[in-house]
Amino acid sequence: MKVLEVEHLAKSYGGVRALDGVGFSIAPGELLALIGPNGAGKSTCFNIINGQVRADSGRVRLMGRDVTGFSPRRMAGLGAGRTFQIAAVFGSMTAAENVQTALLAAKGELFRLWRPALTLHREEAMALLEQTGMAALAERPAATLAYGDVKRLELAMALAAAPRLLLMDEPTAGMSGPERGALIALVRRLSRVRQLAVLFTEHSMDVVFGHADRVIVLARGRLIADGSPDEVREDPRVREVYLGRGAAAGTRAMP
Repeated sequence: MKVLEVEHLAKSYGGVRALDGVGFSIAPGELLALIGPNGAGKSTCFNIINGQVRADSGRVRLMGRDVTGFSPRRMAGLGAGRTFQIAAVFGSMTAAENVQTALLAAKGELFRLWRPALTLHREEAMALLEQTGMAALAERPAATLAYGDVKRLELAMALAAAPRLLLMDEPTAGMSGPERGALIALVRRLSRVRQLAVLFTEHSMDVVFGHADRVIVLARGRLIADGSPDEVREDPRVREVYLGRGAAAGTRAMP
Protein backbone atom coordinates (compact mmCIF):
# COMPACT_ATOMS: atom_id res chain seq x y z
CA MET A 1 0.00 0.00 0.00
CA LYS A 2 1.16 3.51 -0.81
CA VAL A 3 1.54 5.84 2.15
CA LEU A 4 0.35 8.89 0.21
CA GLU A 5 -1.75 9.10 -2.95
CA VAL A 6 -2.53 12.45 -4.55
CA GLU A 7 -5.06 12.44 -7.37
CA HIS A 8 -5.93 15.27 -9.79
CA LEU A 9 -5.34 18.12 -7.34
CA ALA A 10 -6.48 21.49 -8.63
CA LYS A 11 -6.43 24.91 -6.97
CA SER A 12 -6.94 28.41 -8.32
CA TYR A 13 -6.45 31.81 -6.75
CA GLY A 14 -8.54 34.24 -8.76
CA GLY A 15 -7.44 33.77 -12.33
CA VAL A 16 -4.19 32.01 -11.41
CA ARG A 17 -4.14 28.21 -11.67
CA ALA A 18 -1.78 27.22 -8.84
CA LEU A 19 -2.32 23.47 -9.35
CA ASP A 20 -3.75 21.81 -12.43
CA GLY A 21 -4.52 18.10 -12.12
CA VAL A 22 -1.45 17.09 -10.09
CA GLY A 23 -1.14 13.46 -9.05
CA PHE A 24 1.58 11.24 -7.55
CA SER A 25 2.15 8.68 -4.80
CA ILE A 26 4.83 7.79 -2.25
CA ALA A 27 5.75 4.32 -0.97
CA PRO A 28 6.95 3.41 2.54
CA GLY A 29 10.65 4.22 2.97
CA GLU A 30 10.76 6.42 -0.13
CA LEU A 31 12.39 9.87 -0.26
CA LEU A 32 10.54 11.94 -2.86
CA ALA A 33 11.72 15.42 -3.87
CA LEU A 34 9.24 17.99 -5.18
CA ILE A 35 10.98 20.70 -7.21
CA GLY A 36 10.09 23.47 -9.62
CA PRO A 37 10.70 27.17 -10.28
CA ASN A 38 9.22 29.86 -8.05
CA GLY A 39 5.44 29.95 -8.49
CA ALA A 40 5.28 26.37 -9.73
CA GLY A 41 2.73 25.35 -7.08
CA LYS A 42 4.97 23.49 -4.62
CA SER A 43 3.77 25.29 -1.49
CA THR A 44 0.13 25.00 -2.54
CA CYS A 45 0.56 21.27 -3.07
CA PHE A 46 2.21 20.86 0.35
CA ASN A 47 -0.45 22.91 2.09
CA ILE A 48 -3.31 20.97 0.52
CA ILE A 49 -1.79 17.65 1.56
CA ASN A 50 -1.26 18.92 5.10
CA GLY A 51 -4.77 20.38 5.33
CA GLN A 52 -3.83 24.07 5.52
CA VAL A 53 -5.42 24.82 2.14
CA ARG A 54 -8.56 23.27 0.65
CA ALA A 55 -8.31 22.01 -2.94
CA ASP A 56 -10.89 23.02 -5.53
CA SER A 57 -10.93 19.41 -6.70
CA GLY A 58 -8.96 16.18 -6.40
CA ARG A 59 -8.24 13.69 -3.65
CA VAL A 60 -5.58 13.05 -1.00
CA ARG A 61 -5.31 9.56 0.52
CA LEU A 62 -3.16 8.62 3.51
CA MET A 63 -2.63 4.89 4.00
CA GLY A 64 -5.61 4.28 1.71
CA ARG A 65 -7.94 6.60 3.62
CA ASP A 66 -9.49 9.62 1.95
CA VAL A 67 -8.23 12.58 4.02
CA THR A 68 -9.08 15.35 1.56
CA GLY A 69 -9.78 18.57 3.45
CA PHE A 70 -8.78 17.21 6.86
CA SER A 71 -7.29 19.81 9.23
CA PRO A 72 -3.53 19.82 9.99
CA ARG A 73 -4.28 18.59 13.52
CA ARG A 74 -6.36 15.69 12.25
CA MET A 75 -3.72 14.85 9.65
CA ALA A 76 -1.06 14.78 12.37
CA GLY A 77 -3.21 12.39 14.39
CA LEU A 78 -3.45 10.07 11.37
CA GLY A 79 0.31 9.95 10.83
CA ALA A 80 1.35 13.01 8.78
CA GLY A 81 4.25 15.00 10.27
CA ARG A 82 5.75 18.23 8.99
CA THR A 83 8.85 20.37 9.37
CA PHE A 84 9.12 23.96 8.15
CA GLN A 85 11.64 26.11 6.31
CA ILE A 86 12.09 28.12 9.52
CA ALA A 87 12.51 25.62 12.34
CA ALA A 88 9.91 25.88 15.12
CA VAL A 89 11.35 24.97 18.54
CA PHE A 90 11.00 26.36 22.06
CA GLY A 91 14.17 28.38 22.61
CA SER A 92 13.97 28.49 26.41
CA MET A 93 13.60 24.70 26.71
CA THR A 94 16.44 22.22 26.45
CA ALA A 95 16.61 19.93 23.44
CA ALA A 96 15.29 17.06 25.58
CA GLU A 97 12.40 19.14 26.92
CA ASN A 98 11.45 20.14 23.37
CA VAL A 99 11.17 16.49 22.34
CA GLN A 100 9.36 15.59 25.57
CA THR A 101 6.81 18.32 24.82
CA ALA A 102 6.35 16.94 21.30
CA LEU A 103 5.80 13.49 22.79
CA LEU A 104 3.21 14.88 25.22
CA ALA A 105 1.36 16.50 22.33
CA ALA A 106 1.48 13.30 20.26
CA LYS A 107 0.11 11.26 23.14
CA GLY A 108 -2.61 13.79 23.99
CA GLU A 109 -1.08 14.46 27.41
CA LEU A 110 -0.41 18.18 27.33
CA PHE A 111 -2.95 18.58 30.14
CA ARG A 112 -0.36 16.89 32.39
CA LEU A 113 2.11 19.74 32.07
CA TRP A 114 1.53 20.64 35.71
CA ARG A 115 4.05 17.91 36.44
CA PRO A 116 7.76 18.67 35.88
CA ALA A 117 8.47 18.11 32.19
CA LEU A 118 11.70 16.28 32.99
CA THR A 119 9.70 13.42 34.55
CA LEU A 120 7.69 12.70 31.37
CA HIS A 121 8.82 10.41 28.53
CA ARG A 122 12.49 11.09 29.20
CA GLU A 123 13.79 7.78 27.86
CA GLU A 124 11.72 8.01 24.68
CA ALA A 125 12.91 11.58 24.10
CA MET A 126 16.54 10.56 24.55
CA ALA A 127 16.07 7.71 22.06
CA LEU A 128 14.81 10.18 19.44
CA LEU A 129 17.69 12.54 20.14
CA GLU A 130 20.11 9.63 19.76
CA GLN A 131 18.58 8.73 16.39
CA THR A 132 19.02 12.28 15.13
CA GLY A 133 22.54 12.74 16.48
CA MET A 134 21.48 15.16 19.20
CA ALA A 135 21.87 13.11 22.40
CA ALA A 136 25.08 14.91 23.44
CA LEU A 137 23.23 18.23 23.30
CA ALA A 138 20.14 17.07 25.19
CA GLU A 139 20.61 19.52 28.08
CA ARG A 140 21.45 22.54 25.92
CA PRO A 141 18.73 25.23 25.62
CA ALA A 142 17.45 25.24 22.05
CA ALA A 143 18.23 28.97 21.78
CA THR A 144 21.96 28.23 22.15
CA LEU A 145 22.13 25.53 19.48
CA ALA A 146 23.78 25.98 16.09
CA TYR A 147 21.30 26.24 13.22
CA GLY A 148 22.07 22.77 11.88
CA ASP A 149 21.45 21.30 15.33
CA VAL A 150 18.13 23.14 15.58
CA LYS A 151 17.05 21.50 12.31
CA ARG A 152 17.97 18.08 13.69
CA LEU A 153 16.07 18.86 16.88
CA GLU A 154 13.02 19.81 14.82
CA LEU A 155 13.34 16.47 13.03
CA ALA A 156 13.39 14.62 16.36
CA MET A 157 10.26 16.52 17.41
CA ALA A 158 8.51 15.61 14.15
CA LEU A 159 9.34 11.92 14.73
CA ALA A 160 7.77 12.03 18.21
CA ALA A 161 4.35 11.24 16.75
CA ALA A 162 5.74 8.21 14.84
CA PRO A 163 4.47 9.54 11.50
CA ARG A 164 4.00 7.38 8.42
CA LEU A 165 4.43 10.44 6.18
CA LEU A 166 6.83 13.34 6.75
CA LEU A 167 6.44 16.59 4.80
CA MET A 168 9.62 18.70 4.84
CA ASP A 169 9.54 22.23 3.48
CA GLU A 170 13.08 23.15 2.33
CA PRO A 171 14.72 21.21 5.17
CA THR A 172 18.25 22.42 4.38
CA ALA A 173 17.48 26.11 3.82
CA GLY A 174 20.12 28.35 5.41
CA MET A 175 22.62 25.52 5.92
CA SER A 176 26.13 25.13 4.55
CA GLY A 177 26.93 22.52 1.91
CA PRO A 178 28.29 19.86 4.31
CA GLU A 179 25.39 20.49 6.74
CA ARG A 180 22.84 20.08 3.95
CA GLY A 181 24.29 16.76 2.86
CA ALA A 182 24.53 15.44 6.43
CA LEU A 183 20.93 16.35 7.28
CA ILE A 184 19.34 14.87 4.18
CA ALA A 185 21.48 11.72 4.52
CA LEU A 186 20.15 11.39 8.08
CA VAL A 187 16.58 11.79 6.83
CA ARG A 188 17.19 9.13 4.21
CA ARG A 189 18.55 6.67 6.79
CA LEU A 190 15.61 7.28 9.10
CA SER A 191 13.14 6.86 6.25
CA ARG A 192 14.62 3.42 5.52
CA VAL A 193 14.72 2.26 9.13
CA ARG A 194 11.24 3.53 9.98
CA GLN A 195 9.69 2.83 6.55
CA LEU A 196 8.78 6.49 6.61
CA ALA A 197 7.58 8.13 3.40
CA VAL A 198 9.19 11.56 2.98
CA LEU A 199 8.07 14.33 0.63
CA PHE A 200 10.39 17.33 0.58
CA THR A 201 10.83 20.55 -1.36
CA GLU A 202 14.34 21.83 -1.89
CA HIS A 203 16.17 24.52 -3.87
CA SER A 204 19.57 22.84 -3.60
CA MET A 205 19.85 20.60 -6.64
CA ASP A 206 22.88 18.87 -5.10
CA VAL A 207 20.65 17.69 -2.25
CA VAL A 208 17.83 16.63 -4.58
CA PHE A 209 19.86 14.71 -7.14
CA GLY A 210 22.34 13.34 -4.61
CA HIS A 211 19.84 11.88 -2.14
CA ALA A 212 16.26 11.56 -3.43
CA ASP A 213 14.95 8.19 -4.56
CA ARG A 214 12.55 9.89 -6.93
CA VAL A 215 11.95 13.42 -8.17
CA ILE A 216 8.75 15.09 -9.33
CA VAL A 217 8.76 18.46 -11.07
CA LEU A 218 6.03 21.11 -11.15
CA ALA A 219 5.90 23.99 -13.61
CA ARG A 220 3.02 26.47 -13.75
CA GLY A 221 0.89 24.18 -11.61
CA ARG A 222 1.34 21.07 -13.72
CA LEU A 223 3.39 17.94 -13.12
CA ILE A 224 5.88 17.76 -15.97
CA ALA A 225 8.19 14.95 -14.80
CA ASP A 226 8.20 12.01 -12.36
CA GLY A 227 11.10 9.59 -12.24
CA SER A 228 14.51 8.70 -10.89
CA PRO A 229 17.06 11.50 -10.41
CA ASP A 230 18.87 10.44 -13.59
CA GLU A 231 15.66 10.32 -15.62
CA VAL A 232 14.51 13.72 -14.41
CA ARG A 233 17.94 15.29 -14.89
CA GLU A 234 17.89 14.33 -18.57
CA ASP A 235 14.23 15.18 -19.22
CA PRO A 236 14.16 17.93 -21.89
CA ARG A 237 11.11 19.63 -20.36
CA VAL A 238 12.84 19.86 -16.98
CA ARG A 239 16.04 21.18 -18.52
CA GLU A 240 14.02 23.83 -20.34
CA VAL A 241 12.39 24.96 -17.08
CA TYR A 242 15.70 25.16 -15.22
CA LEU A 243 18.04 26.26 -18.00
CA GLY A 244 15.65 28.27 -20.12
CA ARG A 245 12.77 30.29 -18.69
CA GLY A 246 13.63 29.13 -15.17
CA ALA A 247 17.18 30.49 -15.42
CA ALA A 248 15.85 33.88 -16.45
CA ALA A 249 13.63 33.88 -13.34
CA GLY A 250 16.60 33.15 -11.09
CA THR A 251 16.07 29.42 -10.62
CA ARG A 252 19.20 27.41 -9.95
CA ALA A 253 20.60 25.37 -12.82
CA MET A 254 20.47 21.58 -12.90
CA PRO A 255 23.64 19.79 -11.79
